[in-house]
Amino acid sequence: MVESAPETISISEFKATCLAVLERVRRTGRPMLITRHGEPIAEVVPPSSRARKRAWLGAMRGSATVSGNIVDPASDSGDWEALGE
Repeated sequence: MVESAPETISISEFKATCLAVLERVRRTGRPMLITRHGEPIAEVVPPSSRARKRAWLGAMRGSATVSGNIVDPASDSGDWEALGE
């Protein structure tokens, strides 16, 4: 597969149309070369691979275990001076 040369754009034009350029790179998947006085200074490329979006609810399911009683207090009430017993 032969890759074509990236499209070029001057830095001043990129500054004026940044969001449109980023959207074009995302939509087409083709990189954009940004130049200053004809010299390349940066390249905007699409992401190499899209990360699969995961739902945040339940994202940690199965990553923890419960050991012991999680309802009762961690210590006896006699251990606490503030309770004043």
